[in-house]
Amino acid sequence: MEETDVEQVTLALLDAATDKDPEVQEQVRKSMLTLGKQQPDRVLAMCQDYLLKHPKLVVSHRVVILQTIELIVGCRIDKISSPRIKSIISLASDEMTRSKEVIPDWQQAASNILVAVGNKYINDIMEEILCKFQPGLLPHYFVVQTLANLSDSNVYGMVPFLNAILGTMLPMLSMAKHDNMKWVFSSALCHFSNSILEYLANLDKAPDPTVRKDTFSSEIFAAFDILFGNWLQSRESKLRLTVAEAVGSMCHLMASDKLEEQIPKLIPAILSLYKKNNEHYVISKSLCLVLDASVSMSSRVLETQLDGLLLVLHLQVCAPVEYSNPPTVKNHNEVLRCFSLLANSFPDRLVMFVLQKLENSNERNRMGSLVVLRHLINSTTSTMENKKLLILASIRQPMADQSNKVKKCVVQVISAMAHHGYLELEGGELLVRFIVQHCALPDTYRRSHRPTDPEEVTNEALRLMCDNTLHLLTTTVGRLADVLWPKLLYYLTPSQYSNATAPLCKSLIVLGNKKKTNQEISFNIDFTQEVNLPSPQMLLVRLLVNAAFPFSSRGHGAPSLSLLQILSVNIHPKTETLWEKDIPPLLSTLEESTTESLDKKQWEEKLLMLLSKTLATIDDDKWVCQLAAEATRYLSTYNNALEEKSFLYRCLGVTLQQCFNKELVKKQLQEILLAARHYDAVEREGVAMAVGLCANSHLEGTLAKLEEFGKSDAFKKSPSIFNILKERNDVEVEKVKSTLILCYGQVALNAPREKILTRIDQDILRCISKHFNTKVLGIKVETKDLTMKLSLIQSVGLIAKAISECVKKQGYVFSRKQELITVMLDFIKAEPADLLRTPVRHLVMTTFANLMPLDPALSENESSDLLKVCVNGVFSLPPETHTPEKTKEEETLDPKQRKALYKDTLAALQELLKSVLVKDPTPDGLQSVFKHIESWLSSGQDHERERAVTVTAHMLAFYLDTLTVKNMVSFHNLGALLGRLSPRCSDPCPAVRTAAMDCIHSLLYIQLRYEGFSLDYKDDGVDSLLLLKDRLDNPDPSVLYKTCSDLTKVMSKRLPQEQLTALVFMLFEGLVDSQPNCCRASSVILNTLLKNRGGGLQELVPEMLEVLHVRLQNITEEQVRVAVGQTVLILASQHLQAVINALVNKPLPYDSWTGEMWMALGADPLVASQILGMVIEKLLIMAPYVDQRESMMRGGTRKVATSQPLAMTCGLKELLLNGQCQEPAVGMFPQLFSCLTVRLGASVGVSAPKDNNTKQTACIHVAGVAADALRILLARAQLDEVMKRLDEDKAWDAIKEPNTHITGVTLLARAMAKHAGPRLPSIVECLCPSLNNIYECQRVTVTAFFSELLNHHVVTELMLIDVLMNNMMERISDPCCTVRKLAVRGLGNIAMGSPEKVNKYAKELLAAMSSGMEERDDPGKLITLEAMSGLSKVLVYLDKKNVQMLVVYIFMKIKPFLESENDEIRCASIHLMGNLSKFGSGEQVFKDQIHNVLVSLLLHLVDPNPEVVKACKFSMRVCAPVVGSDQITAMFQNHLHDEKSLHYGEFINDLTKYLIQDFPGMLNFYHISVIQFFKSTWAEVRAGAAMFIGFLLGNLQEEHFSHLNMGTITKGLVMLLQDPDPVVRVKAAEAMGRFH
Repeated sequence: MEETDVEQVTLALLDAATDKDPEVQEQVRKSMLTLGKQQPDRVLAMCQDYLLKHPKLVVSHRVVILQTIELIVGCRIDKISSPRIKSIISLASDEMTRSKEVIPDWQQAASNILVAVGNKYINDIMEEILCKFQPGLLPHYFVVQTLANLSDSNVYGMVPFLNAILGTMLPMLSMAKHDNMKWVFSSALCHFSNSILEYLANLDKAPDPTVRKDTFSSEIFAAFDILFGNWLQSRESKLRLTVAEAVGSMCHLMASDKLEEQIPKLIPAILSLYKKNNEHYVISKSLCLVLDASVSMSSRVLETQLDGLLLVLHLQVCAPVEYSNPPTVKNHNEVLRCFSLLANSFPDRLVMFVLQKLENSNERNRMGSLVVLRHLINSTTSTMENKKLLILASIRQPMADQSNKVKKCVVQVISAMAHHGYLELEGGELLVRFIVQHCALPDTYRRSHRPTDPEEVTNEALRLMCDNTLHLLTTTVGRLADVLWPKLLYYLTPSQYSNATAPLCKSLIVLGNKKKTNQEISFNIDFTQEVNLPSPQMLLVRLLVNAAFPFSSRGHGAPSLSLLQILSVNIHPKTETLWEKDIPPLLSTLEESTTESLDKKQWEEKLLMLLSKTLATIDDDKWVCQLAAEATRYLSTYNNALEEKSFLYRCLGVTLQQCFNKELVKKQLQEILLAARHYDAVEREGVAMAVGLCANSHLEGTLAKLEEFGKSDAFKKSPSIFNILKERNDVEVEKVKSTLILCYGQVALNAPREKILTRIDQDILRCISKHFNTKVLGIKVETKDLTMKLSLIQSVGLIAKAISECVKKQGYVFSRKQELITVMLDFIKAEPADLLRTPVRHLVMTTFANLMPLDPALSENESSDLLKVCVNGVFSLPPETHTPEKTKEEETLDPKQRKALYKDTLAALQELLKSVLVKDPTPDGLQSVFKHIESWLSSGQDHERERAVTVTAHMLAFYLDTLTVKNMVSFHNLGALLGRLSPRCSDPCPAVRTAAMDCIHSLLYIQLRYEGFSLDYKDDGVDSLLLLKDRLDNPDPSVLYKTCSDLTKVMSKRLPQEQLTALVFMLFEGLVDSQPNCCRASSVILNTLLKNRGGGLQELVPEMLEVLHVRLQNITEEQVRVAVGQTVLILASQHLQAVINALVNKPLPYDSWTGEMWMALGADPLVASQILGMVIEKLLIMAPYVDQRESMMRGGTRKVATSQPLAMTCGLKELLLNGQCQEPAVGMFPQLFSCLTVRLGASVGVSAPKDNNTKQTACIHVAGVAADALRILLARAQLDEVMKRLDEDKAWDAIKEPNTHITGVTLLARAMAKHAGPRLPSIVECLCPSLNNIYECQRVTVTAFFSELLNHHVVTELMLIDVLMNNMMERISDPCCTVRKLAVRGLGNIAMGSPEKVNKYAKELLAAMSSGMEERDDPGKLITLEAMSGLSKVLVYLDKKNVQMLVVYIFMKIKPFLESENDEIRCASIHLMGNLSKFGSGEQVFKDQIHNVLVSLLLHLVDPNPEVVKACKFSMRVCAPVVGSDQITAMFQNHLHDEKSLHYGEFINDLTKYLIQDFPGMLNFYHISVIQFFKSTWAEVRAGAAMFIGFLLGNLQEEHFSHLNMGTITKGLVMLLQDPDPVVRVKAAEAMGRFH
């Protein structure tokens, strides 16, 4: 390669160095560097010349070139000649100092070159620089800067010069007047000092080990004097900071006596800088250096500065640290380092200072003091050893601070103290308590969303920190084990620590496990010695209650249970075995559960069972009695957690069951009843359950205690019991009575079954009655207190339940039943009818349900009154979502509570109705209940109907389940019930519809039972109703219509004849239902019923037909019209022609009534078959459209559909919608399919005709109607796969529009060929005549269909190939261009569909394709494209003998298309070339042709079109063997796969190596071919060409350069470097980097 080429390229790169695109700039630099690395002298010379020849070059351009020189010098300094180095030094020195003004970018770049050279040639550099650093003259700014940087980069080379430099520099300092010069001198002195210190620290490596600190001391001090004495007071902040930094570095080099003199002035001066500057890091760093130097020489005067120093350092350490701002973090660390230095010299003074500062309550002050304290504890362990107790005492004050930020610092200090042995000392337990207290913090309560303090420490964050600290203390500080165990147990019981339970338990588990495993004696806790610890009984209670609410207090359930297991022997030695067996399964349950999934009731029962088994296992009455006593005392700690307290009451009940000390039991019951907060409902129930559970073992004692308590002072005006300072009022007495009433109910439920019946009347009900009724002047007055009402209701319910359990074994007459029912009915009547706020209704009805089975039975009137009050009282309530207005007396319920209350109330009503039915399970009994519900079924309110039908459904299901038929009884009310309920299957409310269907299902099964069928008999028809339920979720009227129809068929099949009339007349009544949907359902059910069972009611048919016409005009409900339409079918079967004529003449588009009439006609296969035949015949013979002129003003015509064929198509579409026309549609499928396909072809782009009456164009999509009809036909023929494929391909949208019609037809043919092959012969037969049709559009449609069929082998299997091929050959000469294109496509498709037939038609195929490629009447070259694509496909299967003579001819034909701007043509031509390759193998002429186009193929591998890239990969793979190089063949076949991505650069790089190796003689041809692509249309190809040339040059050996025209290449690349596309410029620059 000639030097001029490299120079030209380098010059071009230098010119392009400031390209506007940053990627190009970067690549230009890389290429210049690459060239520079290869030929450093030459490229550096070019850079120098360029700068010298362009003295006015813009600064940015000069900078890039200077940076390039620096990079080349930096990596190739050993390869650069000495003369060149000297000239570079001279150039850089000149560039750096040419301008007296400071121009940073330019001069810095030049300075950097000098520094880079100075790493090896320090003497030459110093010679040059010192020329410009003369005594008495102020040097250039960057001369000083360069000296400073050299001292950094080459310490060992520079330090020997520094003494002389300092000598020269000192006089200059006083000459510096401007701040920038002062700054650069200060910076240099700082760098020099640091370099000297580094040199002295590494003397063993230094070239001159005799250098000493005092060598520089006097010069440094002289400089220090000027900097400190004059410059430090500058107004310029930046200068002050640099001077301060320099002074700090210089201190270590000053003589000790000089430094000692300066300290009293120096330290205050540096401290004063904090106020003048915002950037404190440099000041702190400097101060740290001064202190280090002072401490190192054991300064005596430093102590005099301590007070001022500590105050300022403390201010600094208190400043906020922004972790996103590194300088503040660095400053903080430097300040802490200062404290460490001082602590080592003055430990007492420093500790006293910090501890005094802790007393200051200012938040920021305290935080800073704590940070210092933590740092001192961690970093100066030995000096702090004798101050531990002092620190422990002093930390208490900040521990009381309310600020979370301070607390966070305290926790960090405690953590440090723990690791250094503070917590074992006296007072250490307070630190542990502090951590535990803050593990128990509640969540932060935020009132507003104001911007939060970035340093804010939320309760959550502080709590998490304390959790982690407690865990760390437990797991990492081994010596703390005996401090924490067992003392942490203390914190488990006080309620203020409840939120810390989880972390406490976890720590105790770790400690306990460790001690237990190591068999340490301290594992066993002596509770008598550890007086502060809770007793074993207290721990058991607390941990059990925690476990009952496992997801509360941050999930304390599982840790509490685990701890209980660890503590087993400490709780009681006998528990260990039991708990090891029973607790792990409980823990497994918790692991698998969430708050939502855990069955709370079942979980609590398991825990109570564990407690019961534990107490039985312990078998120690004294221990159990103590547990009962302590649990009772512990109750008050749960006053703010009533759910937990309620569970504790139950635990207490279980404990009392196991107590054998009767006196203690009575005492505990007394305490429970006295201490209870009776005004709270949850607590009342808890007390009652405890008393009830106790009664299981102590019935006599419990009843006696309750009676005694009922007579006690609790019911008198005595303030002492409740510790209140006013007299007890009536309300409180009522609450206590409520508790007692509930207690009696629970006693009845839990007492032993054999003892309770005798106690019900005399002991329990008498006492309840006594408490509930109050005597005024001897007359009983019932209370109005809601609490007492609810307690009475619940209690009576519990008593009824208890009696029910007992009477199974013993007979019993509950004499006070009616009295109780009357009282409770009054409760319901007293409730507001329009409001549900209390559980009175649901509790009363639940109690009624429990009372119903008990004797004596109610009379009919009593039962009816009860049901009426209850049903009306529930059904009349407003909807659940209704929010009542808030009143003064009552609090409104939240939505969740209201929802639960509604649910419970409705469920209670259902249970009540069931209990009534159980007493009289007969049709009359059913009717006696149903009559109360019946009127609500047709209410105008959705929620009322829903309740009525839902309750009816439950009632009928229950009736069916409990039905026992002993005699043949008539279910006489079946018809009326069905008539009332069946229209509800169409109710607008989905829940009503579903429930109504359940009702009918139950009714029909009840009828089957009465007919004598067995209990296990299953009727498929009736069971099919359950399948219909899914349809009811869909509000679509047509779905509901079908459902009602199917429902009626089932009903009519199962309905006895004598019930039919009742049903029909009830349905007539349903036509005026309050809901339109149900009117509709009534009509549908009525019609279907008449159709199926009308034989017995024929007189109704004329009456219905008479009103049909009039009614249809006004009926708006869809399904009613459909039902009436079915009746019309009868008329059509007698007068088909007249009905059809009338419908055809209806205006288009058809209204919904007309459409449904057409659809109804499809219900009868015979009628439908006649209509289909008629329509096909008319569509074949009638003109599909007429050409009309657009207007008089505008020329041209438009196609307008003729009315009758369009109307017929519309009618056909509607008729096919009816599923029952499937049989005739399938029978005539080929004719219908062909007819509609041709009709579709003739409808695309056709306008709708004008309406004869309005003269307005009908709003109808002509092609859309035909497409819809065809789609429905496919569905009727059950061609589901065809439909699925067409839907996936969106074929229906395509087939309707002119632009995409052919695509749509192709998709249709493809789907038919793949999924409906056997139907094709008859379809093809029907379609063939249309190929000669006069309508061009129909020929296009059929040709497109046939063309695609040839793509599938099925046509050969069906022996259709000859017919289709002949048709295609005929269409080659069709006058229509589109038809010809489709014919060529079809001929090509034979290769895909029937490859074995290709050679049979070889001559015809090649002739057709050749003529296609030469087609002149071919706008857009579409026929040419089809011909090439088709030929590509055909060639794969043609024999060599049929093609060999034509290969070169075809090759020459397609070569011009390789660079076509049409992507598809380019793609097809490349693909075809690949397919030709197998016919040219072994032919030299073909090999030459391949080499002719190889460059084109290689460059199109980066074509912007991915399909062209695929085609190139394919062609190159198949042509590979023809190329004539094994290595290139292997490359093509290994790397050019469609699914693999190609790294183009690596690929071309390797390929050029093989081209050079295997075809050196063709290099000239290749590079000329590539250069031609420098002007390609596509940027990607131009970039690829640049890469190709680059890699060719990079891999070319010297001897081959003669083959290339380097001048042309250089010129071309220089041109590309100015290309508008940055990608091209990048690749051109990259290629230039290979010119070496």
